[in-house]
Amino acid sequence: MSKIFTIAEGLQNLGALKTGGQGSVYKGMRMGPVYSAIKLIPTPIYVEDESDKNYRNFLNEVNKLQQVNIHPSPNVVKILSSGITDSGSFPYIEMEYIEGPELSELLLPPHQKVFTVKELLKVAEQLAAALAHCHQFGVKHGDVKSNNVKYNTQTANYVLLDFGLAIMSEEQRRTSIRHAGAVEFMAPEQHEGKMLLQTDVYSYGIILYELLAGQVPFPLEGGGDTARNTVMIAHLEKEIPDAMSLRKSNLENMFQDDILHAEMQVPHWLIELIGRCLQKNPDDRYANGMELQKAVTAGLLSAPQDTRDTKNTIPNEVLHYAALYGEAQQKNEKLEKELATLKPLAMKAGIKYNGPTGEYHQENYIHAPRKAFFGYAAACTLVVAFVVYSLTKAENNDITALPATSYRSPFEIANQQYRQALQTAREDSILKAKMQWAQQVKATEKARKQNGKKKKKFLGIF
Repeated sequence: MSKIFTIAEGLQNLGALKTGGQGSVYKGMRMGPVYSAIKLIPTPIYVEDESDKNYRNFLNEVNKLQQVNIHPSPNVVKILSSGITDSGSFPYIEMEYIEGPELSELLLPPHQKVFTVKELLKVAEQLAAALAHCHQFGVKHGDVKSNNVKYNTQTANYVLLDFGLAIMSEEQRRTSIRHAGAVEFMAPEQHEGKMLLQTDVYSYGIILYELLAGQVPFPLEGGGDTARNTVMIAHLEKEIPDAMSLRKSNLENMFQDDILHAEMQVPHWLIELIGRCLQKNPDDRYANGMELQKAVTAGLLSAPQDTRDTKNTIPNEVLHYAALYGEAQQKNEKLEKELATLKPLAMKAGIKYNGPTGEYHQENYIHAPRKAFFGYAAACTLVVAFVVYSLTKAENNDITALPATSYRSPFEIANQQYRQALQTAREDSILKAKMQWAQQVKATEKARKQNGKKKKKFLGIF
């Protein structure tokens, strides 16, 4: 049973998630509560001073990881903190805790032995994005395998985890890889103690091969040194078995002929990409994650139109809400047409209808009849005469300057009531349409949640 010990003040240890020769991963909890995953390196550091080589190397690698977090990627686990444990003096990094299964678990019952083409392309795209994000900051993962990639059930993204090897010294890496590394995913140069950017590219190719074929190219049979050495030699010398033959044999036991045929239509560019990733010589692979990501993106964009069927790429829920939105738009257009019938009345009221915007704009005047014109002129003359007479009666015949005031011609009569009435009618119509839309969405969401309760936890992602 794993030892429970203090990690750091404010960070509670809830026990081991998994242990191994490359270190152990513990589940932690901070106040909140906020859950996290803590990777412990098995080699203690007793002197927390930069004069100590191990401590200095640890700080250097942690600084690189912090660069990865400056602009977080949805496909790379976030680093929350790092340090030395209070008890045992073990270096550690604290990462966000990802809820969801590992890739390796998604290949076990009740799941199928191989991934669908659709989901395989999703993993290829997102894992390439993860490596590109790390490599642009000079961070080499060194332990890319299906156990270190999780499906995040909260975001529906695949996330690269566990940067334990990244913070080890070269000597620690060689020792760890020799005795505890996942030899099935190791590049040939790793058996010589090297870790390059192309090393991650090779392991990426092994993951895609495993999801495509249902197994890694060279499975580990047994746990002894002899079995490990056999796999190492295979990576160094043997050709990679044909993945499509293995895929066909696994699909024949799972699907009927029509589905079998569809799932055997793996894009040719993807098979070629996997083959280049698995070259023995690092120089023959993609140079880094950025180059790999460009190749994946180019392949996805080159896919024929029929392989990018929207029914297979757009979730049914999104299509449903799009349909509801279309219905709401049609209702709104109908209301706009009804409002447009008010145009004759609006013209009489001195209001003009703007078709493109669906709004009525008031001109703020109507023309008075000829008889009214003379009446208004006479009234205006009397008002002016009265003002002049009042000014001449001022004491000492002083000239009085009147303050400037805004003046409105008596021939322009404001008609605000018509405008307000029309605007209110339009707003009420639009508000009614919005309320109906909200009720439909709420009812749909409730039905979706009820149906979702009947499904298994991870069966719906393919």
